[in-house]
Amino acid sequence: MIFRSVTYGFVGAMALLAVYFSVLFLISGWSFTLDQFGQFWYFVTSLAIGFGIQIGLYAHLKHITHTQRVSGSVLGVSGTTSTVAMLSCCAHYLVNILPVIGVVGAVSIIAQYQVELFWVGLAFNAGGIIYIGRKIINVSQLS
Repeated sequence: MIFRSVTYGFVGAMALLAVYFSVLFLISGWSFTLDQFGQFWYFVTSLAIGFGIQIGLYAHLKHITHTQRVSGSVLGVSGTTSTVAMLSCCAHYLVNILPVIGVVGAVSIIAQYQVELFWVGLAFNAGGIIYIGRKIINVSQLS
């Protein structure tokens, strides 16, 4: 049971990193991707690890509460926030490929608050981990 939860968490973290690298690579190429990761690796890896922990905890919670219905909304919200924060480092480069759509203003705002978005993502990760951890403790106490 624990091995399966850890595996799910690891796969979730790797999937989030794969999305990060894929989007950066498709938008700006490999050298830019490596440069951005080198500059923000501590945020990117922290977000991925936090998301992986949430996936693992959720898998564990789902397993121990197979008779109860547990909401995945917190996992979804914090996972989405983590992804958005990780991708914010490259969002301003969408201007290069989407000049007609008029997203220049939004993309430049995202680029200006890139580090703040990373911190928001980390806060949501911590909140999700605490929430799911408390649910696991509550369910374990009921058993």
